[in-house]
Amino acid sequence: MKRLAILGSTGSIGQSTLSIVEQFPERFQVAALAAGRNLDEAYAQAVRWRPRVVSVGSEELAGRLAPMLSKAGVGGIDIVYGTSGTVACSTHPEVDFVVSAIVGVAGLEATHAAILAGKPVGLANKECMVAAGEILTRAARERSVPILPIDSEHNAVHQCLRVGAHAEVKTIWLTASGGPFRQLPLEKFTAITPEQALKHPTWVMGRRITIDSATMLNKGLEVIEACRLFDLTPDQVHVMVHPQSTVHSLVEFVDGSIVAQISVTDMRLPILYALAYPERPASALTFDLAALRHLEFEQPDFERFPCLRLAFEAAYKGGAHCIALNASDEVAVEAFLAGRIPFMGIPGTIDKVLASTPEAHPATIAEVLAADREARQRARELIAG
Repeated sequence: MKRLAILGSTGSIGQSTLSIVEQFPERFQVAALAAGRNLDEAYAQAVRWRPRVVSVGSEELAGRLAPMLSKAGVGGIDIVYGTSGTVACSTHPEVDFVVSAIVGVAGLEATHAAILAGKPVGLANKECMVAAGEILTRAARERSVPILPIDSEHNAVHQCLRVGAHAEVKTIWLTASGGPFRQLPLEKFTAITPEQALKHPTWVMGRRITIDSATMLNKGLEVIEACRLFDLTPDQVHVMVHPQSTVHSLVEFVDGSIVAQISVTDMRLPILYALAYPERPASALTFDLAALRHLEFEQPDFERFPCLRLAFEAAYKGGAHCIALNASDEVAVEAFLAGRIPFMGIPGTIDKVLASTPEAHPATIAEVLAADREARQRARELIAG
């Protein structure tokens, strides 16, 4: 029995993880839930799963949740809140495995604390690896703690890498759907609306990641994450637009062999893989091979997707530039969704923030968070101006 802490339990990854627990009650149990600000869902999850500890976003929410549970006759659950509450979930002594699925750097401290406590981590939060991957991977190596990717592309790479040794890897290929604007004429990019950008052709995801997929910044973050997860240089990580989204990633080995991972576009599959690794439990998730009758692959257009170019530039510099890339994008996406900047204002904001970012490599999580705050402030000032 593997006892789980789910950070971001009310989000799409968190809820998909709970559906896996539902399907495999003999394998997995819920020990801790970090639910953020969705009080109704936190209450429902606490009643259903009876974890040891539940964390919510604020002291006020914690004060409201406790009597709700008491009225329902549910006791024995510690109610905590904020960053310290999320850390309490990720380091709880009864937790065997941590699913890190809080969006942005909000889950960074809890993820780092889990690794320091010797907890294996299933990582669905690419922002943590982008902002502090050098720190997280070093801590994981020192403690022999596995970091298992849940993002579909990196999970696919992880599966492909089981075929050969690290020294035998020549290139990994991350595939991208190309989003909703893959064929939109460039002159129309200035008129793209949030409603258009939120219509992803393949995946159902949260708002920020959907916009990041439309700009392909999401794929750029994945390039940085791949470099850190798999100890590769940016030269070894390539991106290929693949509209069908059936081949999730490929690994090319030095002898010329290419291994691809193919599966349904359902996040439950990479979640199950990470939770059960190194086993592969039987599941009802199947793939229709007839879908392979038509596959397209094409090089991404950096003129159409300048965010991807900016991400590669940040990947080569590392450190503070990767932090600034993620932070400025989050602020710019929020501004775009609120109608304060146009779609192409997203790469414009990121470009200006990166240009003013000094080369530095933060050595602690506190330094990472300080650099993140500085980049966000610069982005807000640019947008306000």
